[in-house]
Amino acid sequence: MALPSTYADRNCSLARALEVVGERWTLLIVRDAFYGVRRFGDFATQLGIPRASLTTRLKALVEEGVFERDVDGYTLTPKGIALWPTVRALMAWGDVHYSPAGVKRALRHDADGGLLDAQGRCEQCGSLVEVPETRIEPGPGFQPTVTDPDLVSQAMNQPRRLLDPIKL
Repeated sequence: MALPSTYADRNCSLARALEVVGERWTLLIVRDAFYGVRRFGDFATQLGIPRASLTTRLKALVEEGVFERDVDGYTLTPKGIALWPTVRALMAWGDVHYSPAGVKRALRHDADGGLLDAQGRCEQCGSLVEVPETRIEPGPGFQPTVTDPDLVSQAMNQPRRLLDPIKL
C-alpha cells in the first residue's frame, strides 16, 4: 500500500512532525544552525545542498516557525531550539553505530567543561544543560572533510557555544 503524500491531516504527532523535519536536508540545516550558521550562502556551502532545495527548505522552516529571518540571515526560534534533543540523539546514535574512533563532536557544559551525556546532563555538576550553555568541539572521531576548509568550516570546527553565530 502506498503511503499518502502528506500526513498533515492525520491524527499522529510523529507523522505531523515528520511533515516538518522528516526530509533529509531539513535536519542538517537545523544542525548547522545550532553550530552557528546563519547565512543562506553558508548553509549552501556547508551542506553542498542545491540552492533551490535550500530555498524551499528554509522557506518551509520559516513558515512553520522553526526559523525566523532577519537582516543577518536565519535564526532558530524557540520552536526550532526545541529540536535540539532530537538532533543530539541522532548525532549520538550515529556516533555509536558509525564512528568507531569515537564521537565526532563532543558536547560540554560551557560553565565547567564537563562532558554531557546522551540526555544533556553534565558529568561534572549533574545539571541538565540548556542549549545556549552547551559547547561543541571536535571529538576523537572527528575528521575534517576537506584539507583546505573555508572560513565557515574553520569556525565550525573550533570549540564554540551552540547558537553563537559565526561571524567572519
